[in-house]
Amino acid sequence: MELGVYTFGSAARDEATGRPVSSAQAQRNLVEAIKVADEVGLDYFGIGEHHTEEMPASAAATILAAGASITSKITLASAVTVLSTEDPVRVYQQFATLDAISGGRAEITAGRGSSIESFPLFGYDLQDYDELYGEKLELLLAIDRDERVTWRGRFRPALDDAEVWPRPDSGHLPIWLGTGGNPRSSLRAGQLGLPIAYGIIGGQPHRFAQLAELYRRSARASGVPEANIKVSVGIPGFVGDDGPTARETWWREWLETMTVVGRRRGFPPPPRGLYDQDSAPGGALFVGSPEEIAERVVALHGHLGHTRQFFQTDVGGLPQRDFLRSIELLGTKVKPLVDAELAATGAEVSTGADAGVRA
Repeated sequence: MELGVYTFGSAARDEATGRPVSSAQAQRNLVEAIKVADEVGLDYFGIGEHHTEEMPASAAATILAAGASITSKITLASAVTVLSTEDPVRVYQQFATLDAISGGRAEITAGRGSSIESFPLFGYDLQDYDELYGEKLELLLAIDRDERVTWRGRFRPALDDAEVWPRPDSGHLPIWLGTGGNPRSSLRAGQLGLPIAYGIIGGQPHRFAQLAELYRRSARASGVPEANIKVSVGIPGFVGDDGPTARETWWREWLETMTVVGRRRGFPPPPRGLYDQDSAPGGALFVGSPEEIAERVVALHGHLGHTRQFFQTDVGGLPQRDFLRSIELLGTKVKPLVDAELAATGAEVSTGADAGVRA
């Protein structure tokens, strides 16, 4: 089981002033977090594309390239790239460059994006939400397959025997399909032979077992090799030295984030009772001590059989010190406990190998 972190680049609260750090400092904080994650033995660091003041990580490949220069082992990925409003040619070039700089550690997770601020920003129509994604995913995979691409679609100028450079040393990039749980996305990932990454932010995560099984059935029916059928899970979470303190510390940050997001999307802030429910065993918020988090990762693995789980920790204005401490505990405490438990039951443990497939 690979463990790691993903982030949207939330602006941490400055502990001296109580105010959020600048959006520029938030980017520098991410580079520091990548370095710590690599040092403590985590397998994965993902940056999700957002374009807001409170979540300003809009250029994942650039930040990850900076992280690549000061790390040696950790996988560096988008989580996710909002492919519907991106140019697949530029996405591929950026991540192929990251792959070269990092020595083969780059991955793309391509999603439609639950946040829609990129649509007006780049001049796209939400009415074309799914069609945009399907067409651009098709082009991204075509670019990965061949150095020369001939392609036509509705939303982008045609390509006629076009060359796309640079290319990864291995010849291809690992490309995952990211989804929040749409069944059609599970079918699509299986049919295309892509590994799938589920983003879970509420409810009961074990219910995603049905979607994971739908994905696996779709992939097997399409003749995808068993070794290429992979499931990963991104989920909110925070690791503290003890459970009660961790849950109390993270509540304020979670409330802040959900209040801002709710204001944008039209739903009310969550009550404390719902947070307590979701952060308890069986819920979608993995908040607690290393022992509690390890137990919950193993339990979820029993339902989903996933090969990777990564946590969104820096929500709200969580101070950078607390973010880094959570990363440290995830790598030095949680990961050894999970690996030992899964090894004892004969399940797959982290090998540090590339968990993506070559699409």
